[in-house]
Amino acid sequence: MSLSSSEIWHEFSKNKIGLAGIGIIILLFAMSAVAAVTIPVATFKEWNNPASWLTFPKSSLPAWVNFFLYEKIPEHKILDNPQTASQTVGEISVISDGFIIDYEYDAFPSDFIYEYTARYSGAPLLQISVIRPDGLELQLTSISLPKSSSETSYHGLIFSTDDSVKKNLRKNAAHFAFPLDLLSAEDIVFSTTDTNKVLKGRYVFQVNLYSVDSQTDIKDSKFILGGKIYGLIGTDELRRDLAVGLLWGTPLALFIGIVVAVGSVVAGLIYGVFAGYKGKKTDEAMMRFNDVIYAMPALPLLIILAVTIGNSIFLIVGFLMIFGWVGIAKVSRSMAMQIKTLQYVEAAKIMGQKDIKVIFKHILPQLLPYTFASIAISVPAAITTEAGLSFLGLGDPTFPTWGQILHDANTFGAAARGLWWWIVPPGVMIALTGLAFVFIGNAMDTIVNPKLKR
Repeated sequence: MSLSSSEIWHEFSKNKIGLAGIGIIILLFAMSAVAAVTIPVATFKEWNNPASWLTFPKSSLPAWVNFFLYEKIPEHKILDNPQTASQTVGEISVISDGFIIDYEYDAFPSDFIYEYTARYSGAPLLQISVIRPDGLELQLTSISLPKSSSETSYHGLIFSTDDSVKKNLRKNAAHFAFPLDLLSAEDIVFSTTDTNKVLKGRYVFQVNLYSVDSQTDIKDSKFILGGKIYGLIGTDELRRDLAVGLLWGTPLALFIGIVVAVGSVVAGLIYGVFAGYKGKKTDEAMMRFNDVIYAMPALPLLIILAVTIGNSIFLIVGFLMIFGWVGIAKVSRSMAMQIKTLQYVEAAKIMGQKDIKVIFKHILPQLLPYTFASIAISVPAAITTEAGLSFLGLGDPTFPTWGQILHDANTFGAAARGLWWWIVPPGVMIALTGLAFVFIGNAMDTIVNPKLKR
């Protein structure tokens, strides 16, 4: 007699390892939901576009490492929500953007960048200054934007390495007790006036755009303070935020694992049950074909198919399903040959029920617990196989899968360079996902094989 879904769950709920697996899977689905809600799809599509990550630091540590360090490392900050104000005095109008930074680190920042898009006509004047925690105001730059007789849009970048910024800062030598000639702009801005040490506290970077008798506006105003740590997981050599890749890799891994597992198990189950039920020449022919597929070396063939046909993630899913059903078919055939001899199956055949109805109504329901267990155990195999193909450079490069992240880490020598945050998180996620489904598969085994419970 087959178990109902409520009976299966009742038996499953008694297994603590199985419940732990369910808990991990819920966490993975929650991460997938967070990725879908918090990370724009455009960011996902731009994963392999270097221009989209230019404002991020290269190979930076995760931000949380500062909790374990006595001397705090500067954090890379991207400020894109300034305090804006506007004022008009006679013919002169000014648009102001203010960026507030609470700097509490023990080292100087690596640089700073101001990025903006201005809409204007004429030749407005752009000035940038900084008010330090000690009250000293330093002029950073003062430039005229390109003149335009009609309304135009101008995108600009101002770097701390610009000669104009250094020249303006060195005019303040009277305020400092040490020479400024050999210091970088960021060192001057963030140092004390007497000892050339880091001045901690609140800094306000003020951007003013002046115009005469014309309408001006600043769009996409962004201030970037360079540092050596960033984000929850850090960045890679291509400046990409690894947290984005790790979060988006979660739904991709679940999609690959679940689709391949369900597709291959269902196909193998129906194929094996049909062969076992029909028997004789039909069974012989179907099992010989099964043996041919089973004898093929799966990984080398997957590599050949990925190289010759394509490495789209959907093609990879299809290839994995082609090679994943044969083992399930053998086991389900053996089980079907036993079940078809039972009296209620014989009675159904005598009553004239068609073979398809007998298979789907009387045999397949008996294999429901085995089906769930097989699906759970097949998911890790699909995920690790895809990760292996991606690690070899044969995966779909347009998707930030965990295997693709590990491939990039290997390409840039992350292990030799000690960039552990590029290697450990995706490896842990692959292992954790596989472990969750293995836990569920083992719990289902106790239902399929009652001897295991004893």
